[in-house]
Amino acid sequence: MKPRVAIVCDWLISRGGAERVISEIAEVFPDAPIYTSIFNKNIFPEFKDREIHTSFIQKMPLAQKKHHLYLPFMPYAFEQFDLSKYDIVISSSHSCAKGIITKPQTLHICYCHSPMRYAWDNCHEYFAQYGLPKILHSRAKKLLHDLRIWDRLSAERTDFFVTNSSHVQKRIQKYYRKESEIIYPPVDTEKFQLSKKEGQYFLAVGRLTPYKRFDLVVETFNQLQMPLVVVGTGKEEKRLQKMAGRFVTMLGHISDDELCDMYKKATALIFPQVEDFGIIPLEAMACGKPVIALGRGGALETVIPGKTGLFFENQTVEDLKKTVLEFSALKWDSSEIRKHAEKFNKSIFREKLKNFTAEKWDIWRKTMV
Repeated sequence: MKPRVAIVCDWLISRGGAERVISEIAEVFPDAPIYTSIFNKNIFPEFKDREIHTSFIQKMPLAQKKHHLYLPFMPYAFEQFDLSKYDIVISSSHSCAKGIITKPQTLHICYCHSPMRYAWDNCHEYFAQYGLPKILHSRAKKLLHDLRIWDRLSAERTDFFVTNSSHVQKRIQKYYRKESEIIYPPVDTEKFQLSKKEGQYFLAVGRLTPYKRFDLVVETFNQLQMPLVVVGTGKEEKRLQKMAGRFVTMLGHISDDELCDMYKKATALIFPQVEDFGIIPLEAMACGKPVIALGRGGALETVIPGKTGLFFENQTVEDLKKTVLEFSALKWDSSEIRKHAEKFNKSIFREKLKNFTAEKWDIWRKTMV
């Protein structure tokens, strides 16, 4: 008999790498309902006919705009989902989704994008970058302490971990003491097509949040007096607009089709942050565009120096400026860059996830006999 499958994810309120993974998991398991804390149907029209279950947080004030305010309630929210009728549950988690409770007979596979950054290795940066008032620091530290305990315990509820890079694999081992298998996130190489157009500007794309360091990129291109286009919205948007000189254009939110066109007209993508994996660089590469990335995190697994891009060593204007000038003196083969991106095609992701799940289910059900 075909196993009954459910999908669980942290929230569905904006589009990013984790949400793209969920869309592909949903394609692999088209009949599986989705359980999540908060859902914005206007952002995800592709799920309009999908069976979606949300938590009590869905009805709380400002939940879709200020979801981080409800972080203290998220562990409880995910523990309330009744998943007892499913044989397989696949959670996609960088926060609390993996903390669901399943019965012993249920196979729980977690695609872990990262152990909670704000609870573990980024906890001190979290206070500094997000401007939390000092009067709330002691309370917030206690909250994160309790969250770390819950997060570690909830990792024991997962039967198998899958993750997106060796960078995160090491962190899962460090914080959860768990083995994991790498299945690289999906890149839509059909949507992002090769372009051999001459570049008109450098491009930076993503959520405008402090840790992504778009401020570093803007200041660098202010000094270089070279054209830069920044795509995205977020907490840092107003500050970056004030920083931006006459060579920097802030576009805000644009459609996927517009983003494809922006990649095609770019000279290169600038990727200044430490990411667990980073799908955006591969989207640019799928369009034949090289990437200038910080030499840390997931970028080390996707950017090949001298072939698909260059690394800069430190998050400083001096290092980034030096690398941009070095980049401008080199020639790049767009067809070779595209060929590299195709290794991360979404069809490969679907096939690997499908096979992994089938293999683990075959083993699991035999132990339950």
